[in-house]
Amino acid sequence: MDEVITAADASSNLRSYPLEPSVVPTNLPLLSALLAFALAQFLKLFTTWFKEKRWDSRRMLSSGGMPSSHSATVTALAMAIGLQEGTGGSAFAIALVLACVVMYDASGVRLHAGRQAELLNQIVIELPPEHPVSNVRPLRDSLGHTPVQGMLQVLAGALLGCVVAYLMKSSS
Repeated sequence: MDEVITAADASSNLRSYPLEPSVVPTNLPLLSALLAFALAQFLKLFTTWFKEKRWDSRRMLSSGGMPSSHSATVTALAMAIGLQEGTGGSAFAIALVLACVVMYDASGVRLHAGRQAELLNQIVIELPPEHPVSNVRPLRDSLGHTPVQGMLQVLAGALLGCVVAYLMKSSS
């Protein structure tokens, strides 16, 4: 049986789509993820000051630290998709698996990368001055000093991501 579309149906469908693209994107999951990332990076200024009693604006552009911007980003993305489309869809499943992988790597890789950086820095220090890499700037070894610190950074990022997504959804 063929479906018939009336002129009223056609005109109401046309009115539901904007004629001109919006300058501001309206993709809630994308905006939530970007805002969570930006907030996490900004908060690193304050957590660095609290921990080290110094302001370091470079922390806003670097990875590692409290809270984890990686975790905040992927958690906000998954949470916003879940709030907007429900948790039964494929998009939420993909976002949730991505978030789990990123947070697992963020907690484990930070610890091991920090340990490797410490070891490499020690090797470079012991090289003779005439060696070509003896003057290389030391690697950053404070990516996540202990498994507990790394996990706390990841959890803080995940909590921030959930809060951002929830607030973004409730304000839209």
